[in-house]
Amino acid sequence: MSASAGQHRLVLVTGPSGAGRTTAIHALEDLGYEAIDNLPLSLLPRLLDGPAPDRPMALGIDPRNRDFSAFGLIEAIDRIGTSGRVEMQVVYLDCSTDVLFRRFSETRRRHPLAPAENPGEGIRRELDLLGPVKARADLLIDTSAMSPHDLRAEMAGWFGPEGQTRLAVTVQSFSFKRGLPRGLDMVLDCRFLRNPYWEERLRGGDGRDAEVAAYVAGDPHFEEFRDRVAGLAQLLLPAYEAEGKAYLSIGLGCTGGRHRSVAVAETLAKTLAESGWQVSIRHRELERREPPKPIPGSVDARAERDAAREREDER
Repeated sequence: MSASAGQHRLVLVTGPSGAGRTTAIHALEDLGYEAIDNLPLSLLPRLLDGPAPDRPMALGIDPRNRDFSAFGLIEAIDRIGTSGRVEMQVVYLDCSTDVLFRRFSETRRRHPLAPAENPGEGIRRELDLLGPVKARADLLIDTSAMSPHDLRAEMAGWFGPEGQTRLAVTVQSFSFKRGLPRGLDMVLDCRFLRNPYWEERLRGGDGRDAEVAAYVAGDPHFEEFRDRVAGLAQLLLPAYEAEGKAYLSIGLGCTGGRHRSVAVAETLAKTLAESGWQVSIRHRELERREPPKPIPGSVDARAERDAAREREDER
């Protein structure tokens, strides 16, 4: 996956402590990237000045640095992305709160954001701080069930040398009410399908639930829509790959981003993965709505507050 002539090729890796950022950076280094971990945010623009380096770059940035700011990082990402000199992909390594807590407990490490407190408090602070960056990421990798070996293989699958891997595909569901996600290459509208929101028993679920997915699939237009979308993707992906495109993002939207678009995104991602494509799936509105799992040893009063604040109609 090479950048255009005269451009820097940059992979920026971030995510909470314990999610595997160092392992991912080392994996990229083994793949031929010039790797720098724990880079101060203030040095990022200066690092990218000058002629394009001979090798692609991998940078690790996280809240341990005293000058770190989530919005400062997002501004830097946007500024670099619009410069025309850098082909950049932002990778966010995600991990469930209970797994992060277990990893810190097993290694007896202090959390960098709570060195004198329970690791759970540091995990909570860091996840809060990184929330906007997670929403901005181009690629989300959940490492909860991954070993270091698994994560290395995942990074090789996404960022291995050209000819050793296929075009990387992200399938994303979203709500049109909240606007289009950044970086989409294709957008499909699922609002014509029948809406599970109007069924009381289904309203509280989402498109990953079997009953909700079956309800959406029962729409008389669903089967043809599913087949045509999958067919379109299977037609275009090899063509994009032949043109040298490194990754492609497909967005599926509905009104609330919880039922119809999620069900269709799950179906499309499964179809593409079964066809041999490297597929990452994310559901933007579900990421925003789902409260974090309780962390052992910490007081979690935020889940109920967030759920109340985020509860709204999905008409």
